[in-house]
Amino acid sequence: MARTKEFDHDSVLLKGMRLFWEQGYEKTSMQELVSHMGVHKGSMYDTFGDKKSLYLKALNRYSEKLEQSYKLRIAGLSATEAIRMLFERAIHPGEESPVGCFIVNTAVELAQHDSEARECVHQFWDYTEQLIRDLIMEGQQSGELSKTLDAESLSQYFNNALIGLRVMVKTITDEDKLRQIIEMNMSVLNG
Repeated sequence: MARTKEFDHDSVLLKGMRLFWEQGYEKTSMQELVSHMGVHKGSMYDTFGDKKSLYLKALNRYSEKLEQSYKLRIAGLSATEAIRMLFERAIHPGEESPVGCFIVNTAVELAQHDSEARECVHQFWDYTEQLIRDLIMEGQQSGELSKTLDAESLSQYFNNALIGLRVMVKTITDEDKLRQIIEMNMSVLNG
C-alpha cells in the first residue's frame, strides 16, 4: 500500500525556496533540502522531481508571490507612489525574507548556462517592465505624469535600476545611500 504524502506542498516548497535563495543552487545539496524541508527524500523526488526541478518550481513560486505582493501593494496608489513602492520593496522585502532577490541571484548564478533558469528570469523581468510601463501610462492618462515621457524607455530604465538596487542591497547597509539612489531614479519622472 502506497504511503500518502503528509505535508503541505506549498509550505514545503517555500522552505526549499528560502534555502536556495540564501545559499544558491550550487551550494545547496539534496541532503540539506531534505533536512530543511522536513520531507523524506522519496517524497521530495515524487512531489518535486530532482534538484533542478525543485529549484525551478521554487523560482516560479517566488515570482508568483512577488507579483501578488506587487498587485496588493500598488492597489490604490498613484503611478509615482507605485513605482516608488517597487524600489522601497527592494530595500525592505519583508522581515521573513533573505537579503536581496531570488530572481537576481538566479540571473547571476545560473542564467548564463541554464536556458530554463534564464527563461524564468526573463519572464519576471518582462512582467516588471510591463507593470512599470502600465503605471507610467496610467500616470500620463491621469495627468500625474507628463505625456512627453517615453513609457517604453522609462520602463526599461526603471527595471534596470530596480535590478541594480536589488544587487546593491546584498552588500550595502547604508540605508541613506540606498534612499538617495531611489530619489535620483524617481527624479526622472519629473522631466
